[in-house]
Amino acid sequence: MKEHCSKAFFIIYFSEKDYGQSITYYTEAIELNPYVTAYWGNRSFAYIKTECYGYALNDASKALELDKTYIKAYYRRASANMALGKFKLALKDFEAVTKARPSDKDAQRNYHECNKIVKRQAFMKAISVDDHKKPVAVTIEEELANMVIEDDYQGPCIGEEGITLQFMKDLIETFKQQKKLHRKYAYQILVEVKKIFMSQASLVDITVPKGKKFTICGDVHGQFYDLLNIFELNGLPSEENPYLFNGDFVDRGSFSVECILTLWGFKLLYPSHFYMSRGNHESETMNQMYGFDGEVKAKYTNQMAELFTEVFNWLPLSHLINEKILAMHGGLFSEDNVTLDDIRKTDRNRQPPDSGIMCDLLWSDPQPQPGRSASKRGVGCQFGPDVTKKFLENNNLEYIVRSHEVKNEGYEVAHDGKCITVFSAPNYCDTMGNKGAFIVIRGDDLTPQFTSYEAVPHPNVKPMAYANSLLSMF
Repeated sequence: MKEHCSKAFFIIYFSEKDYGQSITYYTEAIELNPYVTAYWGNRSFAYIKTECYGYALNDASKALELDKTYIKAYYRRASANMALGKFKLALKDFEAVTKARPSDKDAQRNYHECNKIVKRQAFMKAISVDDHKKPVAVTIEEELANMVIEDDYQGPCIGEEGITLQFMKDLIETFKQQKKLHRKYAYQILVEVKKIFMSQASLVDITVPKGKKFTICGDVHGQFYDLLNIFELNGLPSEENPYLFNGDFVDRGSFSVECILTLWGFKLLYPSHFYMSRGNHESETMNQMYGFDGEVKAKYTNQMAELFTEVFNWLPLSHLINEKILAMHGGLFSEDNVTLDDIRKTDRNRQPPDSGIMCDLLWSDPQPQPGRSASKRGVGCQFGPDVTKKFLENNNLEYIVRSHEVKNEGYEVAHDGKCITVFSAPNYCDTMGNKGAFIVIRGDDLTPQFTSYEAVPHPNVKPMAYANSLLSMF
């Protein structure tokens, strides 16, 4: 009876897209009867929806241990591997589906689409051996002077004085009207902001003077109109109103180009009062899967998509505020005794690796229990309050601020107040119903003050509008 109740609750919560509760009740059903293949397969699907791809992989594999003919589990495992950029592993499962269902057109389509990605990766790897290839930014800078501004262009222009506050206000208004910045000025922003990021270390030091405020924001994920709401609530960036945006500026939301060009415009306008950390979605694989790559190509050019990747590679990995607060997108480390100097020395001009300091800074998550455990995402680790406490003591810090996870109120205080999560994309993907939040601290009082807010309306463009077609199975 109890098992049937758990299944019934899952159906109710799943239909309402409350995947967290779905996981809870399917977990109860599994504890009562771990031999029902569908329980593992369906919980795997809910884990995919909550971006717990590591857990999703485990559940799908468990379902296949129970029943090798359970086709949905092959799809689920392929989906999780696709989300992690493990395309060769996904291809094996798609191949298994096509063999089991040779007349299934969707299965054939998914197999061929994944196979194209695998072949493309192999081709790109083969041609990337030329270490002397000219960076796209250098090529674009040489061509900027010859880029023509058409007579009918009515948008904002960058003059000899560079980015100004008026330009930024005009840019925001242009984007609000769903118009584009001219490609010449978009390219100019990318070329110039890359130079700034290249001049910074992997760990950037920030000083907030006594009495002055400083705002920390989490993921915005291409939700441009919610980004503008932050500025409406908290003021536009300025030298008196500095900001740190803590990664995952793009993907999923379908206004990622508008978000990133606005943020990088403010970085150029206030280079010493506007900061940006790299997130796990500032990477080539994530962008190809979750929409940013497709959005850039749809709104601009393939070459610009390549340039975005170059700039993302130079984003700092973390920020140290008043020598007491460490901010990073993901979290702490798979090994003890990592120091701030170790972070400073980390080579970041690359795609995120599968392990090590850079990987953990972009991917890891806190957990309530002591110690460490395998990541629910399949990348990075999960770290407990004892790990946080030891890291802070070893590095003479007060607390860490990280992002990376949806929270109902837009933030969460964990690990005895020493690990704070801030997430700034409300109603994430137009489905999660969460609030967004930002944090304000002051230089003479590092106590965090939280502001939560609801999502605001946006034009009728769905999230993931530019995402890889294979993600339709998620």
